[in-house]
Amino acid sequence: MKQFNYTIKDELGIHARPAGLLVKQAALFQSTIKIACGGKEADGKKLFAVMSLAVKKGQTVTVTAEGSDEDTAVKALQSFFELNV
Repeated sequence: MKQFNYTIKDELGIHARPAGLLVKQAALFQSTIKIACGGKEADGKKLFAVMSLAVKKGQTVTVTAEGSDEDTAVKALQSFFELNV
């Protein structure tokens, strides 16, 4: 299992557009992707689950990947967060 923390910088938090892009990015990997924030956890491959976290600017999310391609998944997702949210 690999994970990283990221503090959201986007003024609107993780809203529909970045959430959709995030789910598409997570779907590229076989590993299980989880996103946690504020005591809640969501499947990173399900749009409504990610949206239900209601992550706002300034909050820190923990992204976890577990599976055969977890190293690649964490690197790609970390890069995604830095560029998009």
